[in-house]
Amino acid sequence: MALFIRQDEEKSELQTRLATELQERAKDRAKLADRPDGVEDSEYIKNTKTTTSLAWIWILIVFVTIGIIIWLMAISF
Repeated sequence: MALFIRQDEEKSELQTRLATELQERAKDRAKLADRPDGVEDSEYIKNTKTTTSLAWIWILIVFVTIGIIIWLMAISF
């Protein structure tokens, strides 16, 4: 459960320091979360290619081929 403090009450110096420290930790964690799998630079993406707009056709060809193979196996029995 959370401890609610009224807004008109002043925070002590300790509470202020703790709040600041927690905010800094949260910012540091947020920066690390943006990196995929802990990668610190973009070297892993060097020499890669983006998927073309015709990728869906290759997927369709694969599904049709699998469907034809299953159909041929079904009619051979």
